[in-house]
Amino acid sequence: MFNNTDKRYNQFGVYLKNKFGVKVYKITLDAGFSCPNRDGTISSGGCIFCDDGGSFSNSHSNLLTIEEQLKADTEYLKKRFKAQKFMSYFQAFSNTYKPVNELEKIYKSSLCDPDIIGISIGTRPDCIDDEKIKLISSFKDDYYTWIEYGLQSIHNKTLKKINRGHDYDCFLRAYEKTKEAGINVCVHVIFGLWETHDEIMETAKELARLKVDGVKIHMLCALENTKLAQMYSAGEIEFMSEEEYIKTVCDFLEYLPPETTIHRLAGSGYSKTLIAPQWINGKFRCLNNIDKEFEKRNTYQGIKITKL
Repeated sequence: MFNNTDKRYNQFGVYLKNKFGVKVYKITLDAGFSCPNRDGTISSGGCIFCDDGGSFSNSHSNLLTIEEQLKADTEYLKKRFKAQKFMSYFQAFSNTYKPVNELEKIYKSSLCDPDIIGISIGTRPDCIDDEKIKLISSFKDDYYTWIEYGLQSIHNKTLKKINRGHDYDCFLRAYEKTKEAGINVCVHVIFGLWETHDEIMETAKELARLKVDGVKIHMLCALENTKLAQMYSAGEIEFMSEEEYIKTVCDFLEYLPPETTIHRLAGSGYSKTLIAPQWINGKFRCLNNIDKEFEKRNTYQGIKITKL
């Protein structure tokens, strides 16, 4: 149904393959960034779910230069999968949280391979300004350029509870400036943040209203050395079941425009630090069950768009 596949949602990976003619591999990079919500600039402790790796999913550390990280990963992917095209992905912590002159050097160093076709920069909406947007937009004529904003929820009560350090209006200002500059935007949301089903759907409807370019959906989980892990140990929280998550994902996607690319619905790589829920390590099982749920409903991404 989407991108000449039998998928009932707009997979980003398949979208990229259609756009560039071959599969595009993301190279996750750690440039040694920090975060204003962890270093005491905004508050102490950071978001309750963030661990010491800042959501970084690769085995590299920032002891390697950006060029060294890229070289190691591109050579591995070319050898194992015969990969041809890549995107540089700045993932760990807040990747605009440095002065513009430093950011320019870092971003340019990630474009050193001729097979790099794009760049994606993960950050917080309170770590962006006009100068930084101008810098990032300077790449878009030559590279497929994205900014990924961690929003998590549109509800300020939720953002306060997870110690996010910014409100929804902050995200909205950053989003509007980024779109005005012609940069693609992927928005991260988290399910399981003690919200009702209707509140989660309100986030879906708002992202649909904004016509966001991409969405990443995460399941709230407790990792070692996080505030959330402490709360879980104290019996203060419960997590969504896999069945509830799958149904909520399908409900959420039914509201999103068909043009919105879906960058993530399930993840892996948590096994070393994951405390709960354990089911989220079953990435492919979860994705298969999302497909089955859509087939059972005979629905698809965007079917409810006319109801907004």
